[in-house]
Amino acid sequence: METRACVIHAEKDLRVEAVPLGAPGEGEVLVRVGAGGICGSDLHYYQHGGFGTVRVRQPMVLGHEVAGTIEAVGAGVTALRPGDRVALNPSSPCGHCRFCLAGEQQHCTDMWFWGSAMRFPHSQGAFRERIVIKANRCEPIGEVVSLGEAACCEPLSVALHAVRQAGSIAGKRVLVTGAGPIGALVVAAARQAGAVDVVSTDLQANALEKAAAMGATATISAADGEGLARAEFLADKGWFDVAIECTGAGPVLESILPVVRPRGTIVQVGMGGNTQLPLGTLVGKELSLRGAFRFHEEFATAARLIKERRIDVTPIITGSLPLGEAVRAFEMASDRSRHSKVQILFE
Repeated sequence: METRACVIHAEKDLRVEAVPLGAPGEGEVLVRVGAGGICGSDLHYYQHGGFGTVRVRQPMVLGHEVAGTIEAVGAGVTALRPGDRVALNPSSPCGHCRFCLAGEQQHCTDMWFWGSAMRFPHSQGAFRERIVIKANRCEPIGEVVSLGEAACCEPLSVALHAVRQAGSIAGKRVLVTGAGPIGALVVAAARQAGAVDVVSTDLQANALEKAAAMGATATISAADGEGLARAEFLADKGWFDVAIECTGAGPVLESILPVVRPRGTIVQVGMGGNTQLPLGTLVGKELSLRGAFRFHEEFATAARLIKERRIDVTPIITGSLPLGEAVRAFEMASDRSRHSKVQILFE
């Protein structure tokens, strides 16, 4: 059997073509994919053929933010049945390395993650009309939310993990730098976790509008010249208890240090190049600087929050196109001045 899929061959060489499709085996299900969100890593493969030293060396199905409907179940699957609507977890940790055994599966030494050229042969992705997946990687999302909303479970999981890295933020003041899809979802996750003030910054006015719709109590344009260098943020050695940095830009991270209070926490989510930090400020204010990488148990939490509409992700979904217009969808997603999360529809 075959199914149509969105396949990257090289930089700007994206094709919709048939790929093999097997039947679900023991513990597996066959899912008819409904919607898939274009992520920043997908864009890197499309625009540049990869990122850093990671290059596309063979045709690879893109995509890891997907949701769909179960069409068939394999032997031994009892918790799911045909017709169930599910979000699909793109992570497949090995389960037996020292990190998996310690409950730190996001650091698995043998991780398989959909749509990644870090391995060879590449790990094929989920932008396809049908896919076979292990049943334990499916999270039911009920009948209320759309499959497009459910496809936001993966980026919301990243945001939830980032907020978790900051510790308890109930009643605290939180700064979120960068209001792309992840930054906007971090805003929502911070509000869900009880932050009393969440300030969002970005260069794009459209992105700041999305952050406000996701719960930011204030937004600041990073293009207005003043940015974070405001008297109220600098007073008493810093106004914010927590800062979550989502741009990956070194100068942005450096600009955060003066506005975080002594013994505050900075969580780095965005990944960019190398940067220099004023160590005197970091040490003198006893700041905690932590990274946040992927997620694990947060995926089930994200599915529940979306299913129950405790976090409404619809503001960040700014475009949806059918699989046959995949190239146009990727071009739309490349225009950050107009779009946040662009999705491909498979039904």
